[in-house]
Amino acid sequence: MKSIAIITARGGSKRIPKKNIKDFLGKPIIAYSIEAAISSGIFDEVMVSTDSEEIAGIAKKYGASVPFLRSEKTSSDYATTNDVLIEVIDEYSKRGIMFDMAACLYPTAPFITPQKLIKSFEMLKGSDADTIIPVVQFSYPPKRALVIRDKRLVFHYPEFIDSRSQDLEPEYHDIGQFYFFKVEAFKKNRKLMVGNILPLVIDEMEVQDIDNISDWNIAEIKYKAMKEKEGN
Repeated sequence: MKSIAIITARGGSKRIPKKNIKDFLGKPIIAYSIEAAISSGIFDEVMVSTDSEEIAGIAKKYGASVPFLRSEKTSSDYATTNDVLIEVIDEYSKRGIMFDMAACLYPTAPFITPQKLIKSFEMLKGSDADTIIPVVQFSYPPKRALVIRDKRLVFHYPEFIDSRSQDLEPEYHDIGQFYFFKVEAFKKNRKLMVGNILPLVIDEMEVQDIDNISDWNIAEIKYKAMKEKEGN
């Protein structure tokens, strides 16, 4: 059973310049995804899909392969992760290289660990699921959400106005770190978020969207806390 790790790292970043290779606690942030994939020992290939020669050079320095650069189509602002994955899988197929399982890793996800990848691999391999998606529980129930309409505050879901938070069903969201999937199922669905999906629930302290510098600083604090916890 052959598997590939695909790290998606486009060159353009408007909110945080050169985000994918910006220094995160001493090394380019993309290095964390590359090193986690390599250290897991479960991948036959760890590659970076990028349109940037600079990113490609750094990726190779940390042990990833960059056998080809992205097409113009998948380098645009409108290209989706699904588009990139399809292109990578198709390109390897043209070269006569097929994979049974694949993981898509984002380059700004230092909380990815070899252990999480291994657990996802084992879960998926031993199931009839198409995909594993890491999720985190919402810290506050979405059904208790408030919205502003006509300058007035109202309940978005008034049917839950008298519900206690602890009585509501827990809800989760995708953490945007990685996805593990069976290649044939993905080729059929052509989307990660459809089909037979298993959850991998992640602790809130190991989750952080990084959209601006404040997020970046919080991520560094959380990452240090995660490493200290591992040390214990």
